[in-house]
Amino acid sequence: MRRKVVRSSTITKGIAGLVALGVVAWGGTVTYLEHFDHAGAPQLPASSPTRQDPTAMAAFAALREVRCDYCHTQNVELPFYFKLPLANQIMKRDLVQGQRHFEYAPVLTALQDGKPPSVEQLSRIEEVITQNRMPPAAYLLMHPHAHLDEKQRADILKWVREQRERYYATPGVAAQFRGEPIQPIPESVDVNWKKAELDRALFFDKGLSGDGTLNCASCHGLNKGGVDNLTTATGIGGQKGPINVPTVYNAVFSMAQFWNGRAKDLAEQAAGPVMNPLEMGSHDWNTVSEHVRSTPGYAEQFNAAFGSDQIDKDTITGAIAEYEKTLITPDSRFDLYLKGDEKAITVQEKRGYERFKEIGCSGCHSGLAVGGGAYEILGLEGPYFENRHTKLTDADEGRMAVTHKEGDRERFKVPNLRNVELTGPWLHDGSATTLEQVVREMARYETPDHDITDQDVTDIVAFLKTLTGKYEGIPLKDVPADQPLQAPVSGSGSSN
Repeated sequence: MRRKVVRSSTITKGIAGLVALGVVAWGGTVTYLEHFDHAGAPQLPASSPTRQDPTAMAAFAALREVRCDYCHTQNVELPFYFKLPLANQIMKRDLVQGQRHFEYAPVLTALQDGKPPSVEQLSRIEEVITQNRMPPAAYLLMHPHAHLDEKQRADILKWVREQRERYYATPGVAAQFRGEPIQPIPESVDVNWKKAELDRALFFDKGLSGDGTLNCASCHGLNKGGVDNLTTATGIGGQKGPINVPTVYNAVFSMAQFWNGRAKDLAEQAAGPVMNPLEMGSHDWNTVSEHVRSTPGYAEQFNAAFGSDQIDKDTITGAIAEYEKTLITPDSRFDLYLKGDEKAITVQEKRGYERFKEIGCSGCHSGLAVGGGAYEILGLEGPYFENRHTKLTDADEGRMAVTHKEGDRERFKVPNLRNVELTGPWLHDGSATTLEQVVREMARYETPDHDITDQDVTDIVAFLKTLTGKYEGIPLKDVPADQPLQAPVSGSGSSN
C-alpha cells in the first residue's frame, strides 16, 4: 500500500510539473508574441492628419492592438507558429477566409492618409464590433492582449459614427441619424439637363437595337422599379440572358455597374447592352450613330448638349448616362423618418430596421442606395451555390470574370435595396421570388444568424418596404412607363 501511495504521489507531482512547465512555456510564448505583435504593427506617418484627430487615434490604437492586418491583408509578416507544419495548414485556411470576408488594407491606408474609409468598410467594422465577432477565440488564446475591452470597442464605434457624420451624412438628415449606416437619398444630384433631355429620347429609342424592337426601357421599365420583373433578361429575338436585371433607379450611387462591376460608370454601362448580341443586338457603333444622325431633331439636341454635331459612341452613351443620373428616388417613408418624422414608419418597421442592423444586413447594405458600395461573396457564411442544386454558369463567376482572380469567384456587387419591393424576382440568378425568401436566404448565407425567426423575417420585410421612394415627385408604384423628364424651371445643373 505504501508503495502505491508513493507512486501515486510521484505521478501527481509529475503531472503538476508538466502543467507548470506548460504554463511557463505558454506564458513565455504569449510574452514573445505580444512583443512581436507590437513591433510589427502598422504605423501612422508623422504627417498623417489622423494624428490630430483624437477619436480616429483611439480607434486606430484599438485596431492596431488587435492586428487585424494579420488575417485581413496580404504579404504581412506572420507570427512563427504560422510556419509550423500542422499549424500552417490550419492557419492558411483562416487567412484565406479572413481575406475573403474583409480587406483591411484600404481601411489602414485611409487612416494613414487621414481620409475616410468607404461607407461599406465602416459598416463592416461596425457589424463585427457590435456583434463581438472579432478577434476570434482561437487567436486570443495566443494573443490575449488583443482582446478588445468595452472602452476599445466604444472607441471604434464612436469613430465609425463620426466618420459617417463628417463625410457621408445627407443634408437634412436629423441630428440623431447622422451617424446611421443608411442615409436619405438627396433631393437632387448635379445633372447637365440638356444632355439628360437628349438621352431621355435615346433611352426610349428602339432604333438603337439591331432589329428596331428594343430600347433601354425594355429591360429597365420606369414603371417596374427600373427592371423588367423577369428572372433573367429577354433580349433581341426573344433570347434569354444569363442574369437578373439590376435596377436603373439610383444606379448613380453605385461604385460600378453590372453585377460583376465590369462597367466603371454609367456611360460605360450604357454601351454594353446596345452591342450585346443577347440584349439589344446592334452590330457596330457606326450603324447606331448613323441611325441617330438621320433621325430628325437629334442633330439639334446634340449641338445644344455637346456644342457640336458629333454623334458617336461617346456622345450617345454620355447622354444616356446623364439621363440615368436623374433616376433617383428620394422621399421614401424611411427617408422621411431619417429626416426626423417619427411617424413616417410604424413600430414594426422600426423594429425591422433594428434587426436589419443587428443581424448584420447593414454590414453590406448601407449608404444612400442601401447597397452598391462593395463586392461581396455570395455564400460568405454558408454554401449558397452548393445548396442551389443547379448547374453553375459563367454568370455565377461574379467579379472573377473581370479581375480573373480566384478570390473574386462568386463575388458580386452588393445590390441596391432601394425600391426593392418592386424589383423582384431577386438575386443575380433571379431565384428568389418573394422578399421573405430573400431575407431568409441572405441571413442564412451571408450572416452568422443562419436561422432567423419568422418574426424577424416579417419585420425586416416590413422595413424594406419603407425604402420605396418617389421619382419626379410621383410614388414609384404610380410612375408611368414613359414618365417625362421634369428639369428644374431655372435650368440649373441639379435634379429635383
